[in-house]
Amino acid sequence: MTTTIDAQEVAKFEAMAAEWWDPNGKFKPLHMLNPCRLDYITSQIATEFDRDLTSRTPFRGLRILDIGCGGGLLSEPMARLGAEVVGADAAEGNIPIARVHAKQMGLVVDYRHTTAEALAAAGEQFDAVLNMEVVEHVADPLAFLTACRELLRPGGIMVCSTLNRNPKSYLMAIVGAEHIMRWLPKGTHDWSKFITPDELYDLLRNAGLVPVDRKGFVFNPLAWSWSISDRDMSVNYVTASTKPV
Repeated sequence: MTTTIDAQEVAKFEAMAAEWWDPNGKFKPLHMLNPCRLDYITSQIATEFDRDLTSRTPFRGLRILDIGCGGGLLSEPMARLGAEVVGADAAEGNIPIARVHAKQMGLVVDYRHTTAEALAAAGEQFDAVLNMEVVEHVADPLAFLTACRELLRPGGIMVCSTLNRNPKSYLMAIVGAEHIMRWLPKGTHDWSKFITPDELYDLLRNAGLVPVDRKGFVFNPLAWSWSISDRDMSVNYVTASTKPV
C-alpha cells in the first residue's frame, strides 16, 4: 500500500506525545488556537448538514474522522456534540494518550494508529473529515488529500488548515513560535513544506474536491488571542471543501 507518511515528521510528534493535554506544554499554541478552530469547524459542518448548534447534540448521526488527531483536542469536542468520531494518527505514541484522556472525560472516541490511505483502502466512509495542521507534514500532499476525498461520502465536507508560505509565516511560525517564544521544539515545521491558500485550493480541486470557503486564523499578541479573519490568511488559514454528490 502506498503511503504519504513522512517518518521524520511522525517522529517529531511522537516525541511530544505525553504533552498533548498540558495547556502550557509543547502544544500550547494549539490549545490557544483550539476555540477558534472549533468555531470554524462546527459552523461549517452545521451549515453543510443543516444542524442547529444550539441543540445539545447537533452532530448526532454524523460520522467524523479526525485525521492526525494527536491527543484528541478536536476529537473530544466532536464526540461531545454527538458525532461518532474516529481519531486516526500515524504517530503510534499519540493513541494511548488520547484513549486515556477520552476515558477520563467519559467520552467514546474510536482512536486508531493508522493512515488516511489505510482507512480508504478499508472502505471507511465519513460525513466529515477534520484535516487540521497535517498537510504540511506529509510526503505527498496531493496523494494525501486524494485519500481524504475517498474517505468522504458524497456531499461530505473536509475542513483543512495549514500554514501559508511567505516571509511573514517564516518569522511568525518558525522564528517566533520555535526560537523566540519556544512554544514548539526547534525543527517542528519545515517552511519549504508550507502551502499557500491558492496552492491548497488547486490541490483540493485536483484531489476531486470542491473548495467552498477559506478564512485566516489571526493571532493578536496584544490581546493574546486568536480570531477568524475573512481577509488575513498570511500565516495560519483554514479551508472547507466538499465532495460532489
